[in-house]
Amino acid sequence: MQTTWKGTISFGLVSIPVHLYSATQEHDVPLHQVHAKDGGRVRMKRYCEREEKEVPYAEIAKGYESPDGRTVTLSDEDLADLPLPSKKIIDVLAFVDEGEIDPLMFSKAYYVGVADKAAAKPYALLRDALTESGQIAVTKIALRTRESPAVLRVHDNTLVLQTCIWPDEVRPVAGIAPEEGVTVRPQELKMARSLMDTLSEDFDLAQLHDDYQQALQQVITARLEGVEIPHEEEPGEAPDNVIDLMEALRSSLKRAKGGRGADDGAEEEKPAPRKRSPAKKAAASEAPEAAPAKTSAKTSAKSSAKSSAGSSAAKSPAAKKTTTRKSTAPRKAS
Repeated sequence: MQTTWKGTISFGLVSIPVHLYSATQEHDVPLHQVHAKDGGRVRMKRYCEREEKEVPYAEIAKGYESPDGRTVTLSDEDLADLPLPSKKIIDVLAFVDEGEIDPLMFSKAYYVGVADKAAAKPYALLRDALTESGQIAVTKIALRTRESPAVLRVHDNTLVLQTCIWPDEVRPVAGIAPEEGVTVRPQELKMARSLMDTLSEDFDLAQLHDDYQQALQQVITARLEGVEIPHEEEPGEAPDNVIDLMEALRSSLKRAKGGRGADDGAEEEKPAPRKRSPAKKAAASEAPEAAPAKTSAKTSAKSSAKSSAGSSAAKSPAAKKTTTRKSTAPRKAS
């Protein structure tokens, strides 16, 4: 692996000689510019406007044009001799929780390797301290013609230097998100979480691949072999306006589950219409007949009252007298 940078990590009074190696590589299909008419290669020529002729790359330098039109020429030696403390030193400034650095600021990643055997122990010390604390180290580094903030973190038991952009290079986000006042119902949020959980089941990031590069390679191969270019069916147009968010979530959940038991989760979120219980329904159907029954009850109560009154009359003094007379009659001798 080719070395990108050589220098030293400064960790307090501890110095760790290190090399940086590019941690990523692109796998794009190499394309170049050609003349569409005949396929001839189109090349960029370095042309000097003053001398009106092409110049070799060895004579190319960098320049800066001031607002008043003056030009300053800077050679590679000028850029190499800039008075920067971070030119060959990765100075550890602080240790912070990883969540304090917005991933929006992250740029290119480099593996950090030791420059010699003497650097192995301090390298391991810094790596293990970062692992145990769960923190990352904030640093600065000058790479090529740019100084950048950077962080040191641990990946697969190896230190990684991740360059960052400066905080003032992050554009403001005001006015991009929807305005406040949008209300999300609890059942919509719960359905969205259910969809998130379903989509995340058995997900393996390592299984992702570049469909665009694969399709491009198929087209190139077809052209080289003189066969028909493969075409994919055009996907259906996505709806430009979601009318029923719950229905869209429900359909998405069903598709994510492959139609297997998707309705179970959907029914939990769908507000069911309020239905009467069988007992209440029966009571409601018998309601018209309740009035006569009530009237009959009143009549029965009145009859009961009259019967009670008759019974009271039977127990009047006259009745008691008759009863007394009967009870005082002499018994026949047996």
